[in-house]
Amino acid sequence: MPTFTAAQKAQLDERGIAAEEAERQLALLASPPAPIALVRPCVVGDGIERIAPDRREALILLHEQAAAEGRCAKFVPASGAASRMFQSLRSGAGVREFVDALDRFPFVDDLRAELAFRGYDLEVLRVAGSDREILHALFDPEGLDYEAMPKGLIPFHRYGDRARTALEEHLSEAAETVGGQPGASHMHVSVSPEHLHAFRLHADRAMPGHGIAWSIQRGSTDTIAGDPAGGPFTAEDGRLVLRPSGHGALLGNLQDVDADVVLVKNVDNVQREGRREVTVRWKKILGGRLIELQRELHVHVARLRGADAGPEVTGEAAAFARDRFGIEAEGPTLLSALDRPLRVCGVVLNTGEPGGGPFWVRGAKGDVSRQIVEGAQVDGSREEQRAIFGGSTHFNPVDLACGMRDAAGAKFPLRRFVDAATSIVTRKAHAGRELVALERPGLWNGAMGGWLTVFVDVPLETFTPVKTVMDLLRPEHQP
Repeated sequence: MPTFTAAQKAQLDERGIAAEEAERQLALLASPPAPIALVRPCVVGDGIERIAPDRREALILLHEQAAAEGRCAKFVPASGAASRMFQSLRSGAGVREFVDALDRFPFVDDLRAELAFRGYDLEVLRVAGSDREILHALFDPEGLDYEAMPKGLIPFHRYGDRARTALEEHLSEAAETVGGQPGASHMHVSVSPEHLHAFRLHADRAMPGHGIAWSIQRGSTDTIAGDPAGGPFTAEDGRLVLRPSGHGALLGNLQDVDADVVLVKNVDNVQREGRREVTVRWKKILGGRLIELQRELHVHVARLRGADAGPEVTGEAAAFARDRFGIEAEGPTLLSALDRPLRVCGVVLNTGEPGGGPFWVRGAKGDVSRQIVEGAQVDGSREEQRAIFGGSTHFNPVDLACGMRDAAGAKFPLRRFVDAATSIVTRKAHAGRELVALERPGLWNGAMGGWLTVFVDVPLETFTPVKTVMDLLRPEHQP
């Protein structure tokens, strides 16, 4: 086992990381987990449900009733920086196309005002081809500083003479999907510590009385960097290099959301008002399907716990596990197989977006379950595994309805259902030197690896991500 210096132990203590946990992480870096074992893609009829039109209204009513009772909330991970949105402009790609289309971007008035403050006229600069001054106003720390801003605070949509940020659109959507009892907080937003003040300030100014619950990614979830030669990676001053560990670090934030049913959605996937009717409808359908399944699930769990759990009870529960979740369990393992958190995940047809999708996966013990799998988790050296991953028909847009409570109404301890074997080890650089980095199991990947999972086919129009600034020019984001 590696021995940390007294100063390094103090550094770990200050961050809230036990030395034993740091040693566990170093062991993972030295001997990374095996890649995911894909069995086959989930497709409609085999792992993906397609909900019949005549069932949808009943599911919507189930969700709306739960929302009216204050049982629902929305969780938005919003710590991501906007730097990737503008990465191509920084590299010089597409700058002229961007400048020519400036009038169609929701932040054009802010940019025009910043340039005027600097003594420039936007139209004069555009005609003169002075793109550099425009980009400086957009990116300089003393300007709009958009690169350093969190994506949730970037204006996404324009309404007349006013623009709305991604955060504002999410709150508006939350009012339509999970809003219930007045005064309650129905949206939980997780942000990076350095941006918490900016988020709060913006929310208070733009959305008075918003009632958003805030949380930050805890420093204790950071992971230790490894030296490629072995042991911890240290800076020149001998301090350990600790790194944010990916969205899997937000599992504790999700645990803190005070609701039975939690809808999860990425901060950059949002629609403008007047164009989100389909999205709102399907969020409610996913929530209703979760509640419907949860009711059945809790009945079976309660019966299995009862004194009269004979062959008929166990047989019905085993059939339920097999038919609803594709789980083969019997005897003493049946109760533990069903007494778990539940998630209903919307998936859309794969149109070539980068990211993961729904698959049947074989676990270390030989059990097969439905999982969301990213490309980084797949053994790219094996042709058979590459073929299975490439054969996926659907994509994961991060559109989840999560059942957080057990049959007795108690919150599940979510950490108990993490698949630790899905941690990801990558190579990164720090101060010109290579290091080995560890990402925790992803929030909707391995962090939910032990959850009961149902995939539902949802319309592609519910997925409108903004990965680059030019995505804001897509019809679904324009007035």
